[in-house]
Amino acid sequence: MDHDVVAVSFHAAAAGDQGAWNKIVERYAGLVWAVARSFRLSSADAADVSQAAWLRLVERIDQVRDAQALGSWLATTTRNEAVNLMRKRRDVPVAEFDATAMPGEEQEDPSYGVVTAARDEELWQAFRRLPARCQEILRVLVVEPADGYAAAAAALGMPIGSLGPSRSRCLASLRNDLHHSGREGAASDHE
Repeated sequence: MDHDVVAVSFHAAAAGDQGAWNKIVERYAGLVWAVARSFRLSSADAADVSQAAWLRLVERIDQVRDAQALGSWLATTTRNEAVNLMRKRRDVPVAEFDATAMPGEEQEDPSYGVVTAARDEELWQAFRRLPARCQEILRVLVVEPADGYAAAAAALGMPIGSLGPSRSRCLASLRNDLHHSGREGAASDHE
């Protein structure tokens, strides 16, 4: 969808046109899903967060002033919904020994989850130290949107030719931060 079609679909959807809603959902569903999954949520939780983001759009469509900013609005709303879900949970799952396993069955080492969680937390701390724009770019580009880079560029409000170089610069900043904190390989583990 080009910018004019997005604007027409957006205004028609706001007026209650189901076909226009379907076009908007088709265009931005990949973006919403990618942002939800970037928070390392389970598929079920990511689906709940995605659904909540779409519900917020239905409830607040009149607050979106610019149809061209719809992708950014959805990405921000999805992030907020994911953070709200995580705040409600406040618990960190830790792998536990499975006492029901049969003798001789291999079990995952319980410390593996702790080590993985510590590595992931260090990566996310470095991610949070990135400038907000880099965080947004990396979240949107974690999974290529269904419409490809054109949808990502529209959602981010930047030229399509800038996406790759911007992503590279952001990843380089992340690697540099991790290198200085002793976790040099973590960024490449998560690309």
